Amino acid sequence: MTGTRPTGDELVEVLAALSNPLRLRIVATLAGGRDYVSNLARVIGVSRPLLHMHLQRLEAAGLVVGSLELSDDGKAMKYFEVADFDFTLTPAALAAAVPTLTTPDPHRGPAREERS
Repeated sequence: MTGTRPTGDELVEVLAALSNPLRLRIVATLAGGRDYVSNLARVIGVSRPLLHMHLQRLEAAGLVVGSLELSDDGKAMKYFEVADFDFTLTPAALAAAVPTLTTPDPHRGPAREERS
């Protein structure tokens, strides 16, 4: 996500993903280099299922990338690394993103990103 301005919906998703302190810790840890899920869970001090939930949110926002690899002993291991992203938040950038926001359907309630 570098070099292009995110749409309003992409920006909302990224900001929502980064609004959680644990997800910020995950991105900060992965900024030091890629890691596999079990070790990352130990380093951060959370369960693997909880870590997976947060990694899925970060991956959906385009902030981390996961890849499945086989270890030397044949075990499947999921590695994650930080995606290449660069956001500059300025009033002008926010104003440019707003017209691209998805308009909520009044019959279905708020857009997915607007739900908690």
